[in-house]
Amino acid sequence: MFIARTLANTLLRYASMFPVVAIVGPRQSGKTTLAQETFPGHRYFSLENPDTLALVRADPRGFLEKEYGSGIIIDEFHNEPHILSYMQGIIDANRRPGYFILTGSHNFLMNQAISQSLAGRVGLLTLLPLANNELRANNVLDNDIDTATFKGGYPDIFARAIPPADFYQQYTKTYVERDVRQLINITSLSDFQRFMRLCAGRIGQILNVSSLADDCGISVPTVKAWLSVLEASYIIFQLQPHFNNFSKRLIKSPKLYFYDTGLACWLLKITSPEQLNEHYLRGGLAESFIITEIFKAFYNKGKEPSIYFWRDSHGHEIDCLLDYGTRLVPIEIKSGKTLHPRLFNGLHYWCDLAGVDYEKSYLIYGGTENDVGSHGTVVSWQKAGTIVD
Repeated sequence: MFIARTLANTLLRYASMFPVVAIVGPRQSGKTTLAQETFPGHRYFSLENPDTLALVRADPRGFLEKEYGSGIIIDEFHNEPHILSYMQGIIDANRRPGYFILTGSHNFLMNQAISQSLAGRVGLLTLLPLANNELRANNVLDNDIDTATFKGGYPDIFARAIPPADFYQQYTKTYVERDVRQLINITSLSDFQRFMRLCAGRIGQILNVSSLADDCGISVPTVKAWLSVLEASYIIFQLQPHFNNFSKRLIKSPKLYFYDTGLACWLLKITSPEQLNEHYLRGGLAESFIITEIFKAFYNKGKEPSIYFWRDSHGHEIDCLLDYGTRLVPIEIKSGKTLHPRLFNGLHYWCDLAGVDYEKSYLIYGGTENDVGSHGTVVSWQKAGTIVD
C-alpha cells in the first residue's frame, strides 16, 4: 500500500524553483518512495549500491554530466557528499529546475556539504515519519492515542503491516551497526544502544548531561558527542526553552524528545498499548508524539519550525510554545481523555503574564473533541498538526 505524503506538494513547488531539491530525514521515513512517486521520469541511483558508489567516486563529473532526460534522483547522497562540489558547476552552466533530486539521512554531513557547495541553488526539505493527517487520509490512523504512540509513524509498519516490535528491533540494529559507525568512532555498539535506552527513559524531561553520563558510565564529552549523533540521524531532538522571561527566572536547559515514539517505546521495552497506558513515562511519550506532529506540520509546508517550551523556576510550564515573531502561541499537552477546567491553569497563568487572550491558547489532549471557548481552544491529538494551519 502506497501512502501519499503531504510533502509532495511542497516538493513539486520547490522543484519548479530550484535546480536541486534535497529531501532529508531519518532512514526509512519514505524519502526514496516520495522522490520516485513524485518524479517518475527521473533516473534513479542509490549511493547505497556499492557498484553505483564506485562509479560515482571514479568519475563524478562524468556521472553528473550524462543526459538523464527530465532529471536524476540520487539516493543517500551523504555516502559521497563530495559529489555536490561537481554538481555546482554543472548547475551554473545549465540551471534546470528540479533536475537533481537528492535524499539523505545524515543531517550534519549533508548540511555541511550543502552549505559549502550548493548555497542558493538548493531547496532543502525534511521528511519525518507519517503524520496523523497522512494516516487518516489512508484510513489507517488509530482511534486511541496510546496505540498511535506505541506504533509510531514509520511507513513500513502501515504499508507492509510489519509489527512494531519486529520493525524497531531491525531498525535499531541496522541504525546502530551501520549509521553510527559511519558517524562516529565507537568501540562498543552495545554501550551506544544502552545509551539510546537511557535517553528514552528521559523522554519529555529536562536534559541533565552529567546524570546521563553517570548512568551510562561514560564521560560528559562522550554524552554530548553521542547526543549529536542521535540528533544528526533524526532519532532525537532537544526542545529549547523560550527566553522571554516576563520578569521571571527561567529554566535554561533543553528537554529531550524522540522524533518517533514507536522507537522510544521499543527502547523502553513497552510491548503493547495497554502497557503504555500504565507506564510512568506515558505523559512524556504523549508530549513527544504531539510535539513531533507539530514539527511534521511545519516541515510538510517547507517551513522551519520555531518551537520551544517555557518553564519558570517555580514550576509553571508551557509544554510547547510556537514563536511566529509577532505572536506567541502557547500549547498545553495532556494524554488523558477527559477534559477538566484545571487542565487550563498553566495556559491561563502564562497568558496572564504574556497578555495573550485565553482563546488564543491551545490544549491538545488524548480525547476526540475539538472546541473553541473562552477558556481556550481544545484540539484532539488526532488533529494536533492543524494548529500550524
